Amino acid sequence: MLPFFGLTPEYRAALFKQIHEIVFHGQGGYDFMTVYNMPIWLRSFTFRSIQEYYKEQKKEQDKAMTNAKSKQSIPKSTYSVKARR
Repeated sequence: MLPFFGLTPEYRAALFKQIHEIVFHGQGGYDFMTVYNMPIWLRSFTFRSIQEYYKEQKKEQDKAMTNAKSKQSIPKSTYSVKARR
């Protein structure tokens, strides 16, 4: 039985996880009370924006890693040194 007012345990956990993610990945730009008191629409927008930013960063990092690996796998040109006679 749910109390008349309050959040379900699942919603409460999701809310605090979202607040944590914004505060942590906001790199000091947000504090807990500011995010907690944000309107829901603004908190959701902020969360999605940070999520998209980090997804794009990961995509660029993966692309750079792939390029670095492909450059490493290219065999270096070999040359021969003639012996003195």
